[in-house]
Amino acid sequence: QVQLVESGGGLVQAGGSLRLSCAASGRTFSTYAMGWFRQAPGKEREFVAAISWTGGNTKYADSVKGRFTISRDNAKNTVFLQMNSLKPEDTAVYYCAEGRARYGLGSSHQYEYDYWGQGTQVTVSS
Repeated sequence: QVQLVESGGGLVQAGGSLRLSCAASGRTFSTYAMGWFRQAPGKEREFVAAISWTGGNTKYADSVKGRFTISRDNAKNTVFLQMNSLKPEDTAVYYCAEGRARYGLGSSHQYEYDYWGQGTQVTVSS
């Protein structure tokens, strides 16, 4: 089975930065696309960013484009989300997810992911 563990969340002021990490185990990480999603209180879980299995393709939600960067280190079985210029509306639980099929290009759709981490809380104060 696949296990994903997020870390790096916390409380920051608006305009600050955080880097989230997601460590994967259980299968060959380097052949699967990875994604980040988030869920704010009272809202549905939404797409944030995704990266292809090679790391050569990325995509972002319009709300975070230009501020967040997704990357991966296949040697360490880890995917990252660098979050800059944080806003209060970025406050949410952030979830790491691994794609359901090998060689994925990275999808914004939740149904394309089979495995999910426990989530890490990001709180941005004004």
